Amino acid sequence: MTARQQTILIIDFGSQVTQLIARRVRETGVYCEIVPFNTADEAFSSLNPAAVIFSGGPASVIDEGSPRAPQAVFDSGVPILAICYGQQTLCTQLGGKVEGGHHREFGRADVQIQKTSSLFDGIWEVGGSYPVWMSHGDRVTNLPDGFEVVGTSPNAPFAIAVDEKRKYYTTMFHPEVVHTPDGAKLLANFVHKIAGLQGDWTMAAYKDRAIEAIRKQVGDKRVICGLSGGVDSSVAALLIHEAVGDQLTCILVDHGLMRMNEAADVVKMFNQHYDINLVHVDASDLFINELEGEADPETKRKIIGRLFIDVFDAEAKKLGGADFLAQGTLYPDVIESVSFTGGPSVTIKSHHNVGGLPERMNMQLVEPLRELFKDEVRLLGAELGLPQSFIGRHPFPGPGLAIRCPGGISREKLEILRKADAIYLDEIRKAGLYDTIWQAFAVLLPVQTVGVMGDGRTYEFVCALRAVTSVDGMTADFFHFDMNVLGQAATRIINEVQGINRVVYDVTSKPPGTIEWE
Repeated sequence: MTARQQTILIIDFGSQVTQLIARRVRETGVYCEIVPFNTADEAFSSLNPAAVIFSGGPASVIDEGSPRAPQAVFDSGVPILAICYGQQTLCTQLGGKVEGGHHREFGRADVQIQKTSSLFDGIWEVGGSYPVWMSHGDRVTNLPDGFEVVGTSPNAPFAIAVDEKRKYYTTMFHPEVVHTPDGAKLLANFVHKIAGLQGDWTMAAYKDRAIEAIRKQVGDKRVICGLSGGVDSSVAALLIHEAVGDQLTCILVDHGLMRMNEAADVVKMFNQHYDINLVHVDASDLFINELEGEADPETKRKIIGRLFIDVFDAEAKKLGGADFLAQGTLYPDVIESVSFTGGPSVTIKSHHNVGGLPERMNMQLVEPLRELFKDEVRLLGAELGLPQSFIGRHPFPGPGLAIRCPGGISREKLEILRKADAIYLDEIRKAGLYDTIWQAFAVLLPVQTVGVMGDGRTYEFVCALRAVTSVDGMTADFFHFDMNVLGQAATRIINEVQGINRVVYDVTSKPPGTIEWE
């Protein structure tokens, strides 16, 4: 099996948790890619994968024109794992039958194992009952020839149906979500035992392959990298520098929306530890003047994106021109910037230039991280020698404090928010919780309340504090603080930041595909 064949192709039918399939597969040490169903034929041909996974999706197989898998996948003889909608389209395409109108099944269910199967070999036993997560309305009512039922649930008589001879495995439940406790093990069985993949995809191997690809793409041309100070752009910069050395110039644009002392800290780190050409541009007046008073979150993003491009274009001309613009686009950005089923994902990810650059910018994109998830970027950063204190930094959005300040923006409000945010993070670090929390930040709400402070009344802003636990940012749960930590942070913010007289804590969980505080 060639190196390229050590790959799994995931065909996305629009499920909001398709990315979780990819995460679980990569956790097994095997590389995979997600493609929408409408381009899967071409992707299957070019990628030549060892196995294919069909995702779930919101459509009904019964409806005319509903998504289908390429016939080439079935003709190839590669193993297939089909999940939820994937099971339904597989069965339909192979001569089975799917019907609607039966009892729906959403949420937790128990699967009873009827027969043995390679899919759950060593994990589940015949006669056992195991928790899984269901999300379906339609269901399979007749199986194609060659299939047999190996698992059932109260409302899914074909919860697990397999054709061991052809290595086709289908589940009505979602093994990729944490609510199916043994789901990751089932996927690992499919990857290793059924597809026969070795699990030798490592960050060291990725680094070497990425460096070679950058050199091939860039040649002897010049590259500009937009260095935001975050982990993604920093890792991208180091990787490109390893590949082309002095052909790279990094530009750090201080748009006035960064956290306390962030620009200075980034400049200090790169100047002291890395021999990389770095230009620091203070464009805060330009950005804040245009953003002042703007309340619409999407308009804020578009203003920031446009001004960033203007600044990069201007700096490139000062440097004598550049042929490539590098940025730290990640795999979730790429996936979510393609509207697989006509949904809102294109709007959600409009702040990423994953669809290309304006024609007036005579530069091509270099995006060496576009195949990686957030946690994989951190591993690559360690491989490149980034300090752990920097690798572990909480994610911070490109538009910065602009989207942590709902409503109209002003210099005064940004400064209030910056101080509150710095105090909050300081208290988290003092409590030894920074590395436990995936992301924490303060939000200045567009609300003012009356408060009594000392002997006088105040009419000041409300500050919301947010902290979440996550692995890759796709889903998140609020962090369960010791109230003493929150109390200390709130007390300091009210005492030390003039303009805030009330602090609240956000306990909202984040399901897949959502954005926050915009």
